[in-house]
Amino acid sequence: MIVVGGGIGGLGAAYSLTRQGLGVRLLERAPAFGEVGAGIQLAPNCTRILDDYGLLDEAKSLGVVPDAMVMRDAVDGAELTRLDLRDLERRYGYPYLVIHRSDLHGLLLRACERAGVELITDARVDAYENTGGGARVALASGATHEAGLVIAADGLHSAARKLLADDEPVSSAYVAYRGTVPAESPRVSRVDLGEVAVYVGPGCHFVHYGLRGGKLLNQVAVFESPKALAGREDWGTPDELDAAFARTCDFVRDGLPFMWRDKWWRMFDRDPITTWVDDRIALLGDCAHPPLQYIAQGAIMAVEDGWVLGEHVARNRAA
Repeated sequence: MIVVGGGIGGLGAAYSLTRQGLGVRLLERAPAFGEVGAGIQLAPNCTRILDDYGLLDEAKSLGVVPDAMVMRDAVDGAELTRLDLRDLERRYGYPYLVIHRSDLHGLLLRACERAGVELITDARVDAYENTGGGARVALASGATHEAGLVIAADGLHSAARKLLADDEPVSSAYVAYRGTVPAESPRVSRVDLGEVAVYVGPGCHFVHYGLRGGKLLNQVAVFESPKALAGREDWGTPDELDAAFARTCDFVRDGLPFMWRDKWWRMFDRDPITTWVDDRIALLGDCAHPPLQYIAQGAIMAVEDGWVLGEHVARNRAA
């Protein structure tokens, strides 16, 4: 079996299938495994899977289990409502966890290495093809790989999706900036690292929470881009970030200098399609169902996809 894509979804699927006794080769386009970004929120539907994989304790040691999610007015900073996140664990049996994306990625990568997944880097897949009894992928280098089944976890701009749909990513006109603040910064002393805080305002929101046992404060600033709405190509630039949050409270504005100004994430999704499977090739994660960021479930759904595939293998064998 081949898995294309060495992100969180691809690694999760490779581990899930390998633990069912299948031989898995994973192809990653980059020269080395790694993950960009900062924090990620893991709701109980993900931490239950990490627990099933035997990885939850390690994940908790790398992240933070927050006490509450607090929604505040971005303009005046006033608290609007509060959700007890510890109650989620009491209700569902598994915690709500926040963790650095690279820490979750590294955890899954190490699990794949221990399980015996064949990990190949610098392997950019440009084409997919069904072969009757299996499937073949062609690399940019000219090499090919064949297996009985190919799982494409190649993200929003998937090459495999073209087998199933003639569509393109859909712009939301929203963009996200991210950044982390070290615990030694005076800014961190002003926050409760046991909270996931969400400041909501007109056309923008600002999120922060602790990472790595409170050693970092993760920040995310999201806003609607006037340049995108006007059809311009140069949208989401730092000048738009500053303008979008100009009317927010001091605490939010004071966090903007900590954002990475040399990179930003334009928010896209895709229209739903009727199937994610083309004979021996299947889509997983963002190449199948890319969401916007508002429910913090994109990577989680990719992890769920991989877990479900493994469960189907186990059930079919037991039938």
